[in-house]
Amino acid sequence: MSGIELASRQGRMIVVATVLGSGMAMLDSSVVNVALVRIGEDLGAGLADLQWVTNGYLLALASLILLGGSLGDRFGRRRIFSLGVVWFAVASAVCGLAQTPEQLIVARLLQGVGGALLTPGSLALLESSLRVTDRAKAIGAWTGATGIASIAGPFLGGWLVQYASWRWVFGINIPLAVATLWVTRVAVPESRRDRVEGRFDVGGAVLATATLAAATVALIQSASLGAAMTVALLGLAVVLGVAFVLVERRTEHPMVEPSLFADRVFSGANLMTLLTYAALGAMSFFVTLQLQITVGYEPLLAGVASMPITVLMMALAAKGGELGTRIGPRIPMTVGPLSCAIGVAWLSFVDASDAGLAGYLTAVLPGLLVFGLGLCLLVAPLTSTVLAAAPEGFAGVASGVNNAVARTGTLLAIAALPAAVGLGSDYRDAAVFSPGYQRAMLVCAGLLVLGAVVSWWALRAAPAPSSGAVSRGTLRG
Repeated sequence: MSGIELASRQGRMIVVATVLGSGMAMLDSSVVNVALVRIGEDLGAGLADLQWVTNGYLLALASLILLGGSLGDRFGRRRIFSLGVVWFAVASAVCGLAQTPEQLIVARLLQGVGGALLTPGSLALLESSLRVTDRAKAIGAWTGATGIASIAGPFLGGWLVQYASWRWVFGINIPLAVATLWVTRVAVPESRRDRVEGRFDVGGAVLATATLAAATVALIQSASLGAAMTVALLGLAVVLGVAFVLVERRTEHPMVEPSLFADRVFSGANLMTLLTYAALGAMSFFVTLQLQITVGYEPLLAGVASMPITVLMMALAAKGGELGTRIGPRIPMTVGPLSCAIGVAWLSFVDASDAGLAGYLTAVLPGLLVFGLGLCLLVAPLTSTVLAAAPEGFAGVASGVNNAVARTGTLLAIAALPAAVGLGSDYRDAAVFSPGYQRAMLVCAGLLVLGAVVSWWALRAAPAPSSGAVSRGTLRG
């Protein structure tokens, strides 16, 4: 039987390498929101700058993640994974040394490029290196270990911001990258697709990036650009998006296979992904700011406050996948977003009167728990449904598309919502921020309800995914 045995020393080290690499990216994404308020204070950043600190990373990651997976298949998965780790670490160091908001934003864009090279390679290395019979167990170990990174992220980030500096939120990536590179070099064999046909879809990658960039600039900078320029940029984004679709339909080897979207279940699940992850990303952005600006939490407490969601995901997400296998995805993917919407609506009432333990237990924690339970219902069936709807041989492409759609939803929501709810450069004033926060949370609840409606309509004929698909789908959270 070909492949490396998981129980061997080399097999265990392969898992360690992939956990360190993906855990580094996951840790970074989970701690930056906690640091935003201190970054704004230290660098004199406005709200638009803070939006770009988050969205610069997401912009590069969402538009290039499929290209990153293709590079690994062609030039070697270990090589591209290692390149992504080095790139991510160097960009992290530049983030930590930034002296202006503009420098930090550029560094975050570069960090997103590294993430796009690194992220697809993590599970690909497990799939290509280990024995077929050991892969499910290895993916389970990967899931548990990266889940620990998700739990540790807010706590570690909050501690670093509060007792050291926000710069160490990025600096912590450097020793993690060194460890990842060493283990990868020692233990991970090189692998690539045996036969790769066609050229890279460079045109598709450029158009996808330009589309998202034009929309993001228009939404974030609308106040300074004025109405005419904002509308012009949004129009340009639409034109570029149409051009992207046309290029993907006509190119021989497209980055995104258009035929996948002919399936109503696949298209509906991805539309639901866009809406749900838009709400999830915006909720996380606004709640973390509200807890610090209005309620008065220190960074450490603000980071720890959201940990119940991650704990629930680790404990119950697999159960949600099992439920989807038994009864089909339609009910979990409808009830899940509705539960999340109720949790978000509850959290919209969090204000300055909820300081202290009593306020957390009565106002913050219940909303987080209801939201987390909804996520547990929907995450695994969502990804599993996307994989099950894809034709044979397209599971990897389908997963990549779904990941890109999720990050695009977060990107656009964080770009659009602050201006839409009336927030501007005076965001540090709790009297201004709190009403905008409440409006933003209600919009997020509406997006989740709309996601539930889409699921109920699109998935009425969707079959229950196989247990194998569910095991892969649980990685999404």
